[in-house]
Amino acid sequence: MLHKRNGEKPINMVKTYPNAETLAFDDPNLASALFGPLDAHIQLIAHHSGASLSTRGTELTVSHPSEEKKQQILLLMAKCYILLQEGQALTGGDILQAYTMMNHNTDANLQDIFHKNTSITTPRKNIIARNASQRTYLNLIREKEMLFATGPAGTGKTYIAVAAAVSMLQSKRVKKIILTRPAVEAGEKLGFLPGDMEEKVNPYLRPLYDALSDMLGSAQLTAKQESGQIEVAPLAFMRGRTLSDAFIILDEAQNTTREQMKMFLTRMGHGSRAIITGDLTQIDLPAIHHSQLRKGESTGETRSGLIHAISTLKDVSDIGFLHFQKGDVVRHPLVGRIVDAYDAVENS
Repeated sequence: MLHKRNGEKPINMVKTYPNAETLAFDDPNLASALFGPLDAHIQLIAHHSGASLSTRGTELTVSHPSEEKKQQILLLMAKCYILLQEGQALTGGDILQAYTMMNHNTDANLQDIFHKNTSITTPRKNIIARNASQRTYLNLIREKEMLFATGPAGTGKTYIAVAAAVSMLQSKRVKKIILTRPAVEAGEKLGFLPGDMEEKVNPYLRPLYDALSDMLGSAQLTAKQESGQIEVAPLAFMRGRTLSDAFIILDEAQNTTREQMKMFLTRMGHGSRAIITGDLTQIDLPAIHHSQLRKGESTGETRSGLIHAISTLKDVSDIGFLHFQKGDVVRHPLVGRIVDAYDAVENS
């Protein structure tokens, strides 16, 4: 028997045949929440672990060639069931994150990951850190005046940064929010888009508007933009300015040139903090041609300002650095599989 903590009823573990074991849960509703719609959560863990998982009623049977891996999955599901009993809602992504954490540390305390999450309060919602990397991210945002956050899509780099900015604006710790990103053309040409310059660059800034609207609502967002408390603009508009008492976010920073990055980093004024986010695997800048090589560069490199800044500033005190991993993706579980597939092709 695998006993639950705090004197709760045990979860029965019944050995069915040599290479498989079964967990029998006592609450059909909680078992259904654990397994997911049409067993989607179970299939997710099976895909990432290589184990065979099947359900029947409230029973879960796990089979794996490795006894250690099989026991790890059984322990994972038992711990997740306990979380559900304690009132914690779990998505497939949550269970996958727990699996990733237990891969690194079998004794990982899932209560620490889910119950004691760091959160940010914004006018419309509370943003909760979904994993250890996001908790570290929030702590670094509070501790550092400048922070570089890199990693794959779906890890919450930009969304959490925007939430922190909104929270600090609401508490009057900063006077304004400035969000910017480079308007790099990835296939399409700006000149062919309809409208004036503002209308041409707005599509590049749409993800930032979406995040702000999610936390403030469109009416409050519009009011704060009109009052100058929130500014969303292309990176080129930052040149020549000194930004004081502001929360500044540079998104998609992998597509800045070295000159643009230096320009941005030197805009900080007193009372400001800056977060620079980007995905080093999605650089849209062209590779350096041999005729354009500078000292220390090699053919095939890009002049990505983000790569150069991380290398140049790595030993500067009071600057934070955080790199999210594939296992930190908190979007639809399929996003993680897409990242894995692309990585496999690129590595081969």
